Amino acid sequence: MTDRPETEVFDAVDRECMMRALAAGAAVRCITSPNPWVGCVIRTPSGQMFDGATAEPGGPHAEVAALAKAGEAAVGATAYVTLEPCNHHGRTGPCVEALVAAGVARVVVAIDDPDPAVSGSGIAALRAAGVTVDVGLFASRAEVQLAPYIHHRRMGRPYVVLKLAMSLDGGTAAPDGSSQWITNPDARADGHRLRAESDAILVGAGTVRRDNPSLTVRDYRPPVMPESGVVDPIRVILGSVAPDARVQPCREMRGELGAVLDELGADGIMQLLVEGGAAVAGAFHRAGLVDRYVIYVAPALFGGGDARHLFTGPGAYSIDDLWRGEFTNIERVGSDLKIEMVPAGRGGG
Repeated sequence: MTDRPETEVFDAVDRECMMRALAAGAAVRCITSPNPWVGCVIRTPSGQMFDGATAEPGGPHAEVAALAKAGEAAVGATAYVTLEPCNHHGRTGPCVEALVAAGVARVVVAIDDPDPAVSGSGIAALRAAGVTVDVGLFASRAEVQLAPYIHHRRMGRPYVVLKLAMSLDGGTAAPDGSSQWITNPDARADGHRLRAESDAILVGAGTVRRDNPSLTVRDYRPPVMPESGVVDPIRVILGSVAPDARVQPCREMRGELGAVLDELGADGIMQLLVEGGAAVAGAFHRAGLVDRYVIYVAPALFGGGDARHLFTGPGAYSIDDLWRGEFTNIERVGSDLKIEMVPAGRGGG
């Protein structure tokens, strides 16, 4: 939500501070769920800056963390926050009350909070207390950063990330079924970062029976380490697996995929990482349930038509039926390429 065009409200100092707030939020991406990963910067009248970010559940929110660092210097300061401050009691007190009590004179908010418990009430309460509030600075960047949280609050379902790995000619496994490893260690570590960012990871029972994966976060360490260490995502299996499978303990689910997402969303799963296999990936894709595709491409070729591919099941029959998306990021990860895309019309988020 933007009150006025950015050029009419924000200057270079505002932009610098909000970029710092976005960086602070990004650093805690893996530790805050089910709370959003929010960053805050307090800039005092003398130009001092104090950064804060949301802590683990039960800990302080970003605004309170930054205010604690600023202390009495927060009087008359400007607070830059990537998401609208909360105005309700949960595990912690309202951030609006903390900002007002600290004597903050102005709050710059990137985006309003779609959670019904907030939804504009934080901004309204700040203004009612005499605090100047400007909304919309780097809103598109904040929406991308907080896309899983926003999607969950609006739709009641997890934000679905489909992760795939393939050779340059589209193969995911050899004809004999062997697939480890197509990508390089750097790409695999980046895939584990996606796991660490996700509340749950989903694969089909066939993948478990064939590969017996552990689906843990073993090759990634986040910038901010939780006190309890890295937490593995909940492992969701479509179907049934053996009691001694390495994914145990896991959650076995069946039924229509939309109903599966509804159930996971009701349980607070904000981001679901789908890792396969090809039948599960194809089913999510054809049902239009993927919000973001992350594809790692190795500089390797199977060199024939008998390799296994990304999806199984029926695809587009004619070129007119071709699914089209939008690339949002292409980068090198070690010797591989990482390509990220979203369905056409969804933009970066």
